[in-house]
Amino acid sequence: MSQQQNKAYEGTYQGEKAIWFNYGRYEAAILPEIGGNLIAFRDIESGYNILHEPTEEEMPSFKARPFIHGIPVLFPPNRFEDGKFPWKGKVYEFPVNEEATGNHLHGFVHSVAWSVTDYGVNAQESYVTVTLTVDENHSVYQYLPHHFTLQLRYALSRDGLSQQLLVRNEGQDEMPCLIAFHTSINAPFVPGSSAKDYLLKLTVGERWEMSERMLPTGRYQPLNENERHLRDGGVYPFFESLDNHYTVLPQQGRNRMELTDTKHNVTLVYDCGTSYKQWMIWNNGATEGFFCPEPQVNLVNAPFSNLPADDIGLFGLQPGEIWEETSRLYLK
Repeated sequence: MSQQQNKAYEGTYQGEKAIWFNYGRYEAAILPEIGGNLIAFRDIESGYNILHEPTEEEMPSFKARPFIHGIPVLFPPNRFEDGKFPWKGKVYEFPVNEEATGNHLHGFVHSVAWSVTDYGVNAQESYVTVTLTVDENHSVYQYLPHHFTLQLRYALSRDGLSQQLLVRNEGQDEMPCLIAFHTSINAPFVPGSSAKDYLLKLTVGERWEMSERMLPTGRYQPLNENERHLRDGGVYPFFESLDNHYTVLPQQGRNRMELTDTKHNVTLVYDCGTSYKQWMIWNNGATEGFFCPEPQVNLVNAPFSNLPADDIGLFGLQPGEIWEETSRLYLK
């Protein structure tokens, strides 16, 4: 297939408003009205669908729980004990939405509408920027009573897909800045391959011990043999059921996932900034097809931890301050 015209345009995805953008061999789509979710990233020359996309039949369940398709934004991420979030002498109350554990799960921005602020093409890339601004009139404010803006910019270039996230405190008091992405990756992503052809490598350090409520105890557990392969060289992504939480231990100065199709000798790299100090990894009960390597700023349930705040990614933004980080998905 020849290279497509570079472009960015308004369209639809399974009936939902989408911004599509193309550059060279790549195309992508974002759903601004469903949490700013980047729902598709494809190499159209090779026929690779990198992200786990919903089928038409899955769209209702995706909209109800948009966690296992595309790249959902989690703010604040993962689980909080009894739906409580202690912060600077106050306790924010979140809804308990995971009945099995009695916890709050995954925050408030993955389903709300974001605004499209810019999209277009230049000589180097095609791109789209979406923003979410929260004040007293926004539904998120009842849970996170702060004025802030999240800005998310995706761009396609010869170097794959870049992601730039910016959080700006627009208010008068310090706000928590805890964030993650529930990135959902196909395995296999190459037509004609099977999941057994895949090796997964991840820059994990220690595995956190989790309680029956899936909350960290503050202790580590030793990595098993497969997890050591995960860290050191590569392992079949569905070697066991994974819903595990790890510290990040950068390698070669980088925090990243590498997913290699050994049959076709192609590797997908997910290079995340080192501000993401934790990984969650979830593989749908070891069901072949897709898994979620989730870069996360903070330890799960971090406000309840007695560990040093910088070690567990528990930090805030003062009025006017900005936090920013970048990630990239590319093929080699």
